[in-house]
Amino acid sequence: MPKKLPILLLLGPLVLASCVRARYFPGAGTVQTGMASWYGPDFHGKPTSNKEIYDMYEMTAAHRTLPFGAQVMVTNLANGRTAVVRINDRGPFKNDRIIDVSYAAARLLDMVGQGVVPVRLDILEPQVRSSDPGQKFVVQVGSFISQDNAKDLESRLKRKYGNVYIALFETATQRYYRVRIRAGDRESSRLLAEQLWQDGYRVLILEDAFPQ
Repeated sequence: MPKKLPILLLLGPLVLASCVRARYFPGAGTVQTGMASWYGPDFHGKPTSNKEIYDMYEMTAAHRTLPFGAQVMVTNLANGRTAVVRINDRGPFKNDRIIDVSYAAARLLDMVGQGVVPVRLDILEPQVRSSDPGQKFVVQVGSFISQDNAKDLESRLKRKYGNVYIALFETATQRYYRVRIRAGDRESSRLLAEQLWQDGYRVLILEDAFPQ
């Protein structure tokens, strides 16, 4: 098992405001369902299909046909956990699988042990990163298709942490409930993420494009 803490490099997709409806990436079509796997150490540091260097601690994935840069909401149908990844590679090359996610994404989806799980893919339009030097940050502790699961996690976190909230994210066919903690600046978010990690939570640091 890699020893590096993925929380320190997971500064990825922009946070979307509550009740924002995402638009689909042009030409993406309908929601996809199938099996997902993950890839990690054997490919870490090697070029991806779009000429990036694969970093297993970033929120990326391989897909056979989606354009590079496409943002994909991946839902683990076995447990309801979700994660947003960016397509930067081609694969998987086994016919029974529709996506290969990075190790970091697999951790958030809680699929590392299983290796292969049933998933749902919602293809989203890529978002533009904010250039605001005063940008705030949040730490995402969980993302679910079940509101009850999100509320349960929110309740547990509030016993120890402040500024916990649920951000609602919608696509054309599905609602997602993201449990987050407001963290202030970059350094504060890093320290908060480390504390959560020590408490056993798998977390993601995100830019808060729409502070509430």
